[in-house]
Amino acid sequence: MAVFSFVRTVPLAPEEAWRRLTRWERHGDTVPLTRVTADPPGPTRRGTVVVARTGAGRLVLDDAMEVTVWQPPREGYPGRCRLEKRGRVVRGWAEIEVRPGPGGRTRVGWREELDVRFLPSLFDGVLGRSGRYVFGRTVDHLLRSP
Repeated sequence: MAVFSFVRTVPLAPEEAWRRLTRWERHGDTVPLTRVTADPPGPTRRGTVVVARTGAGRLVLDDAMEVTVWQPPREGYPGRCRLEKRGRVVRGWAEIEVRPGPGGRTRVGWREELDVRFLPSLFDGVLGRSGRYVFGRTVDHLLRSP
């Protein structure tokens, strides 16, 4: 099981950073051969299932996640979202936190615990570094793109 986290500080209002980060379909934009969907369609809420499908043809991996905490930011309170990974191969959780930062900026925190079935713990370090890179790149892209 790999655990990783990172923080970004951006010149956006917390509500705008939240909106950009929780447009689930856009999460696949920076990961090759990945498409992300949310069910039910429409506004995210507790119980929404987000699926990242990566692959082509018959070789496909689904990373299914259920939103278990959904607290958009509001005046004086940070935004927080927790996704529990429910797939047969990919397990764990991810948390996104959005809060006001210094100088009118917004601080975004991402924490994740990632467990890939059949992958020996010997690879946890590589998995953690890879996860931090891939998800960091995705978050950077989402925060830059309206």
